[in-house]
Amino acid sequence: MADSKRDYYEVLGVSKNATDDELKKAYRQQAKKYHPDLNPGDAAAEAKFKEVNEAYAVLSDSQKRAQYDRFGHEAVDGSGGFGGGAGGFYSAQDIDLGDIFSSFFGGGFGRSSRQKTGPQRGANLKYGMTLSFMEAAFGCERDITISKEDLCSSCKGSGAQPGTTPETCPSCRGAGRVQQQTQTLFGMTMVTKACPMCSGRGTVIKTPCSACSGKGRRKIKKTLHIKVPAGVDTGDLYPIRGEGEPGTNGGGYGDLYVEFRVSKHDVFARNGMNTSCDVPVSMTQAALGGEIEVPTIDGTIKHVLKEGTQPGDTYTFNGKGIPNKTNPSMRGNHTVRFVIEVPTRLSDLQKAKLREFESTLTDRNYVKRNGFFAKIKNIFK
Repeated sequence: MADSKRDYYEVLGVSKNATDDELKKAYRQQAKKYHPDLNPGDAAAEAKFKEVNEAYAVLSDSQKRAQYDRFGHEAVDGSGGFGGGAGGFYSAQDIDLGDIFSSFFGGGFGRSSRQKTGPQRGANLKYGMTLSFMEAAFGCERDITISKEDLCSSCKGSGAQPGTTPETCPSCRGAGRVQQQTQTLFGMTMVTKACPMCSGRGTVIKTPCSACSGKGRRKIKKTLHIKVPAGVDTGDLYPIRGEGEPGTNGGGYGDLYVEFRVSKHDVFARNGMNTSCDVPVSMTQAALGGEIEVPTIDGTIKHVLKEGTQPGDTYTFNGKGIPNKTNPSMRGNHTVRFVIEVPTRLSDLQKAKLREFESTLTDRNYVKRNGFFAKIKNIFK
């Protein structure tokens, strides 16, 4: 029902004055976010993906957009094959995560609007890999094992027993499509659909391959050697071309996308290419200054702590952070924050020494403290 639908501009997150380029950009972002292949088993994401496709199908068509702007959902429901139907899904072969939907299909946007007899690219796959902080920072090499469908090695994907070949479908004579008359409100209509005998392939198998039961495909496990580049971060996708599942009717293989998750480190934190850490220093070191050792992801380096260092003071070492993914010679920065540790469990002698030392201090030694209490006195005059 049209009244229950969200506004199409709201679905894509654009204004009613959005240009075609703005519509396309918004659609790509939403389609990538909610695509079923990237959200397996997520019914909510699937529903949003359908909603996004439906909205873009209308707003990207100037005539339908004009009708929608004037009359709302009622003007376009049912006119283009959307109307709450099950269409609007791109299969995995249509999505390239490096460039989502490099071309857009007209008409109803669904699989039903495309010829099923042509080559169809295989499904993309995704593999999750957890890396340690240092593995992500400097790169590493890993062997991974994936499970996927592949062409049957016995029949080479034909589905026919070795020594035999698929035969031309007698129902569609190899066309893969058949015509059928259908009675509608407007009279008899000729409808073209996939041949039910050969499922649109144009051929039938008389003697199925015994290894794959005529499917032409089998589940396999495959081990791949992955060279993880330096600088990857959580959520990054690393494409391995052609390692997805095989296509149909001569279509090429899909791709495999390795998605990284980086574990936290006990000492270092990360923000993009920059790293940081806390460095504890003693009360005496902070007061007197001097040379200390500071940790970085490359190892410890010497640093001269300034005299009178205060709690929370920081120092940044340029070029000591995470390497750039595409240009490892470029690196982020490393920032250390000095945490002054107050000694505990003092002996009587140590306490006496501290009291003696404190008695020698004057207001000039405590600039921040004196300034703070001066403000308090002004507040409560």
